[in-house]
Amino acid sequence: MIITETQRLRFDFMTKDDAISLFELDQDVEVMRFINGGKMTSMDDIESIAIPRLQSYANQVEGWGIWKVSLNDLTADTMNVSLGLGTKERLDTYLGWILVRPMDFFSDKPQWDNLELGWRFKQAAWGKGFATEAAFAVMNVVSQSSKINKISAIAIEENVGSINIMKKLGMSFLKKGIHKDPLGDMELVFYQMMLSKD
Repeated sequence: MIITETQRLRFDFMTKDDAISLFELDQDVEVMRFINGGKMTSMDDIESIAIPRLQSYANQVEGWGIWKVSLNDLTADTMNVSLGLGTKERLDTYLGWILVRPMDFFSDKPQWDNLELGWRFKQAAWGKGFATEAAFAVMNVVSQSSKINKISAIAIEENVGSINIMKKLGMSFLKKGIHKDPLGDMELVFYQMMLSKD
């Protein structure tokens, strides 16, 4: 599966070779604030926990996995010019990622017809609509599968920014409850959108 470039963004399917990009994003305490209370992730944890978890559900044919989100060439060139950057000091185009996997994948009852979307973006990308634009692009592609009836997302209740993205994607509040995960259960809010298959 390929996620087509949007007006500003491009998408690449992440693998174990992208460990440094996953690590880089997790070094900002503000990015991690609503994930684990603001703790940075070590490279050892990326390699021994995050990458094996990713590999357990990654399926590019279905679109499951983590999609790296970067500025596309046109947007990057425009921003480089506007910032007056030369060729040796070009803007870093990596913004963050979008996660796609079956809801409750790590439980004993994965929801194969319900895809969970998640996102994590650099602080510099916040407030510019990048996460919403990227999530829309990924959602529009993965939801085309006849096997998928629902799209869901989860967050802690205080993560207003993430919840706003869920609403912009067309999701509605479903419930507040415990999300079970081998890394630790958490009380979260659940948002969901039913897909019409006409």
